[in-house]
Amino acid sequence: MLNELHNKDVLDGSGPDTAVLLINLGTPDEATPKDVSRYLAEFLSDPRVVEMPQWLWQPILHGIVLPLRSRPSAKKYQSVWMPGGSPLRVHTERQAYALRSWLRERGHDILVDYAMRYGSPSIADALSLLQANGAKRIILMPMYPQYAASTTATAFDKAAQALARIRHQPEIRFVKQYYDDPGYIASLKEQVEKYWAQHGRPHFEAGDQLVLSFHGLPARSADLGDPYHQQCLATGLLLRTALNLDEKSCRVTFQSQFGYQEWLKPHTDQLLAELGTIGTGRVDVFCPGFTADCIETIEEIGMEGRDTFLKYGGREFHRIECVNASPGFIDSIGEICLEHLVGWGNPGPQRKANKVLTEVA
Repeated sequence: MLNELHNKDVLDGSGPDTAVLLINLGTPDEATPKDVSRYLAEFLSDPRVVEMPQWLWQPILHGIVLPLRSRPSAKKYQSVWMPGGSPLRVHTERQAYALRSWLRERGHDILVDYAMRYGSPSIADALSLLQANGAKRIILMPMYPQYAASTTATAFDKAAQALARIRHQPEIRFVKQYYDDPGYIASLKEQVEKYWAQHGRPHFEAGDQLVLSFHGLPARSADLGDPYHQQCLATGLLLRTALNLDEKSCRVTFQSQFGYQEWLKPHTDQLLAELGTIGTGRVDVFCPGFTADCIETIEEIGMEGRDTFLKYGGREFHRIECVNASPGFIDSIGEICLEHLVGWGNPGPQRKANKVLTEVA
């Protein structure tokens, strides 16, 4: 395992008393229909993910959705599986290891581990492991820059459930969101420009496009008070401005629609088809809301999205990798952690956030 906290040889109980827990969405342990079905069952049973009465949804989930989706989804996972396992787990492990090193280099001997909201390692197991190794104060750091009830909130819910079973609880601090954090925006800009330095810059003056694809949510989530949509638009605006692009050259879209209800628009796949139809020469797709490459970025965008664009007449498709464990992104989350450590014996500098309009057209 890349994450040293999972190596029992180093767990001697004498570690520091402060910790950071990175929390990502989740992944099956193996790319098999059985494991994928188990993972999807946990994920899609979360009432924050599918907001339907469970008495109505569970028969549909187990009688229709899982039997129909598990095998095709397993094939998709197989197409992206890495030697170390699922891309999401591999990259999240690397992020945890890099963050631990970043903090150590700055004089902070802080435990860093990671957990998955669905699947393993679970949030409960990770919290127990950290506490067993002396952690009395833990920062929970979701790897979702934009807040959504179906991602950030459910991760905090799960942590609260785990804490409810602990008699001598550690102190907990939550990082709610960082969609407009200057360091995060800078890491996105750096990732895009690094790709362009290696593969050439699109000819925006000739109609080439940069598409910023975020994970979709049901449209009604905004009506229910979820700030996710506006935060995605804000991130997109800040990144577009940092790259010095206009709104015609850089578009925000939403992917991964599920079911028959209305989802946030515009849809990534539909825009790629439209751009192909009008003969767009080159499209680059970047996923700022995904901090680690996963099946949604590698397979859905890099394979399905590419095929859609080319099928409809597009000529050149590029997928820009997520920030993963890039130095710029580790810098950004490291600084965020230091800010949240203030008062815990690990003071960090206070930084000014970007000023973003509360409503983005």
